Amino acid sequence: MGPRKAAEQFLAKHPEAASFQVTLYGSLAATGKGHMTDVAILDTIQPHAPVEILWKPHIFFPFHPNGMTFKSLDEKGKVTDEWTVFSVGGGALAEEGHDSLSTPEVYNMNSMSQILYWCEQTGRSYWEYVEQCEGKEIWDFLAEVWETMKAAIKRGLDAEGVLPGPLNLRRKASSYYIRAKGYKDNLQSRGLVFAYALAVSEENASGGKIVTAPTCGACGVVPAVLYHLQQSKDFSDARILRALATAGLVGNVVKHNASISGAEAGCQAEVGVACSMASAAASQLFGGSPSQIEYAAEMGLEHHLGMTCDPVCGLVQIPCIERNAYAAARALDANIYSAFTDGRHRVSFDKVVEVMKQTGHDLPSLYKETSEGGLAKNYQPME
Repeated sequence: MGPRKAAEQFLAKHPEAASFQVTLYGSLAATGKGHMTDVAILDTIQPHAPVEILWKPHIFFPFHPNGMTFKSLDEKGKVTDEWTVFSVGGGALAEEGHDSLSTPEVYNMNSMSQILYWCEQTGRSYWEYVEQCEGKEIWDFLAEVWETMKAAIKRGLDAEGVLPGPLNLRRKASSYYIRAKGYKDNLQSRGLVFAYALAVSEENASGGKIVTAPTCGACGVVPAVLYHLQQSKDFSDARILRALATAGLVGNVVKHNASISGAEAGCQAEVGVACSMASAAASQLFGGSPSQIEYAAEMGLEHHLGMTCDPVCGLVQIPCIERNAYAAARALDANIYSAFTDGRHRVSFDKVVEVMKQTGHDLPSLYKETSEGGLAKNYQPME
């Protein structure tokens, strides 16, 4: 999503260019083909002018591992302009020295402890803080998000066959869904949430339309948890949207204070944050207090600390798809665990975010979306 947005912006700035050259660096180059980065760029620019893509996976910019440089050229092949920009997670773009190019700051509190104190002092909920900062129009946007999430689940449950790429990985969502229906309540519940998470993640892996929550690679967790709870507990759309607002707030706090980029901080920043978001959303749906919601979010992230990002063959398939399913189940467990407490606990959500950032900094680059270490190392796909 980030490279597509960057391509759209650079093309809009130079519609007169005779051709373009795009250089991908670091993690963006190492896993770009598996993430269909080149397809996104080519689909955007190539209808207007020829585009050449260069891959430089071993060049890392200090600002962020997902760097890319766009160049416009005239008819003589002379460079008329160039732009270096970074894909920092969840479709967001940034230039060196600037946290974001497109998202204005609308929140005056960016730590969970501040927001929790505000909730306790005012008697309001996290979603009410979101509404206060974003305005009433946030609900129309979240309604569109929810419809898109549900559509991705339904498409994913119907689809069968093999996912694109050299792994020849078969889709599992449909069979999980059918098998889950044959079990009694307890196992059925777990099987269904697996199926929903697999459905969305498989849609992502095949280039389908999904919602970054907080990223494409972690897109299955939040919709799986919310869809399962709505289907099984008959929560209204209005309550689901409030839970989505809370989930988004949790993701925003992490993004502001740490990272949601696997290339920068490992999979803890993607699937771990998604689990944290879904945990908070589930806790709110079941009537959790602000303290219990914060605790659920804290557990969702804490128990993913140190998780590496090592996609096999650079594809968002192994281990990414299964991780979405496991994280969805963990989110439901985090909600249950926090519901048994009064919300008081020793390690705050903000502390876990701080630790996640430091852990991500300490992880070797092999384990941060380069496909050179861990599960991805020396993996040979079947012919």
